[in-house]
Amino acid sequence: MAGSAKRSASPSRTISPPPVKRKIESTLTKQSVSSFFTPTSQKKPEQITWRTVNNSLVIGKYAKKSDHQQTTQTPKVAAFDLDSTLVSTASGNTFPRNSSDWKWWHDTVPARLKQLSADGYHVIVVSNQKKISLQKEMKGGRTDSKSLTNFKERAAAVMRQLDIPLSVYAATLDDGYRKPRIGMWKEFLDDYDFDVTGVDLSNSIFVGDAAGRPNDHSQVDRGFAINVGVPFKTPEEFFLNAAPEPLVEPFDPSLYLQSDHTDDASPPFSRQSGLELVIFCGSPGAGKSTFYWDYLKPLGYERVNQDILKTRPKCIKVAKEHLAAGRSVVVDPETRSQWINVAKEYNIPIRCVYFSASPTLCRHNNAVRAANQSLNPESRALLPGIAFGDYGRRFKEPMMSEGFKDIIRVDFRFRGDEESKKIWKQYWI
Repeated sequence: MAGSAKRSASPSRTISPPPVKRKIESTLTKQSVSSFFTPTSQKKPEQITWRTVNNSLVIGKYAKKSDHQQTTQTPKVAAFDLDSTLVSTASGNTFPRNSSDWKWWHDTVPARLKQLSADGYHVIVVSNQKKISLQKEMKGGRTDSKSLTNFKERAAAVMRQLDIPLSVYAATLDDGYRKPRIGMWKEFLDDYDFDVTGVDLSNSIFVGDAAGRPNDHSQVDRGFAINVGVPFKTPEEFFLNAAPEPLVEPFDPSLYLQSDHTDDASPPFSRQSGLELVIFCGSPGAGKSTFYWDYLKPLGYERVNQDILKTRPKCIKVAKEHLAAGRSVVVDPETRSQWINVAKEYNIPIRCVYFSASPTLCRHNNAVRAANQSLNPESRALLPGIAFGDYGRRFKEPMMSEGFKDIIRVDFRFRGDEESKKIWKQYWI
């Protein structure tokens, strides 16, 4: 075209370096190729099987012909947590990015597990996996959620590399299966009929990283081993022969068990006036319901509960109706000022019962009653249901300057039959 500028010549030197030739490695193996061309009728059954229990517990089993044979000896078990114990993420993330984001926690892990299996131990994995979703209805025709698929693929890769008889138990909810509760252990015993034959607990072992050390996220693995009754070691102690590390002061539920000789003690609460307003102050799970049913209900006090009435105005309305009818009232408020005004309106004394249970103990109590549906009614604080609320927050300690006639301090002590006590002790946080 006339008047157009002439295109400049191409540069004589290269603009960018030549592409690097990379060797492409195939992911196919002789075994996978052979399997592809093998007729279905001649293929060996899949070594790994999966099942889900109660839409909560995921169980995978890797079976081999060399699976443990029946012997006259009581079986020994080598149980392990999964993440940060047997494996860690290859990416360095806290949680794996995908099913292939894993590596052995230490090079010694696979050889040690294979040796345990050769020595006759039943090797199992017991893991909390709350990030797994077990949705009942999936879109796109899928049977498993993405999180469940990723876990199964990752666990299957671990099992295939170990190539030993191995079962994996993964708790996906905060229920009786989740460590430190022993639901997964009970399921394992049932799977292998060890609930009949028994297990050599003293010569078994559980290894996990949640050991209650200063930098650990919890002590659920140590608590699980205690609840099961087997010796416990951290990965560093078991695989690297490291010395035990110091522990943060552990939470021990047994310290709160009420001894029988206190049954004859004077009741901690008694009526002092014909008409009273009593305020309970304490976190959910501190023992308020038990205290009311044991000591105030028999004295004729009516309880106004916002968990039932839903709103504060309704609670105040119902409380005033009781007071107008000459009935003393017990309330469990989030804030105390409005109830102090109610007491002033009716010109009645206001008393405070302060429940001093620690946040850790309150979380423990809520975990027990949320996950157990058949506890003895004598343990009223542990009746089924979840107490919703900020049970990790310590309420402001009440002061006499708020206008209280008196303040009664109550420390939590657990009572119940032996079975309830056993359950209660096993629900560590």
